[in-house]
Amino acid sequence: MKRAFDILGASIGLVVFAPLLLAIAIAVRVTVGAPVLFRQRRIGLHGRSFVLLKFRTMRDGVGADGVPLADGDRLTHLGSVLRRTSLDELPELWNVLVGEMSLVGPRPLLVEYLALYSDEQARRHEVRPGITGWAQVNGRNSITWDQKLAYDVWYVDHRSMWLDVRILGLSVLRVLSAQGISQPGHTTAEKFRGSAR
Repeated sequence: MKRAFDILGASIGLVVFAPLLLAIAIAVRVTVGAPVLFRQRRIGLHGRSFVLLKFRTMRDGVGADGVPLADGDRLTHLGSVLRRTSLDELPELWNVLVGEMSLVGPRPLLVEYLALYSDEQARRHEVRPGITGWAQVNGRNSITWDQKLAYDVWYVDHRSMWLDVRILGLSVLRVLSAQGISQPGHTTAEKFRGSAR
């Protein structure tokens, strides 16, 4: 039932948001350049990797010493708006449609984090990752990694269609209020470096 809900929701979303997707793609192409989409390997269901799709929000850039510039220095004004409104996440509807993600679930994280989780934290991979999730409506990037991963496991243990509907509704409110977009001193959040096991 959840998969059918995901397919229906992603299909409707891609159709309804098609004009917006096109407009954003053009704006990104003009202000950030090609490619329009940011592709990155993330970890999904059962610890398998897949390629996450998002709109690019940063320019490529290196300093005079050849070292890549900090994220904050590469983030464009358009990129900041896209992140604040979560519109950069819209291409993930395709990831949902093809079965790599769900509308609701733990956010897919970097491949390099896979070896850093405790056994309990790794249970977040028992379900498909989501565009939004329980951690996103309970603080997003303003909470600690331990809190975030604990929320992910809580969702795994309590998941239901009613909870998914509730999370989707709360996600709209969080986006409108622009809460929890980043941690102080970071463009989004600091890197996960592992927890005490």
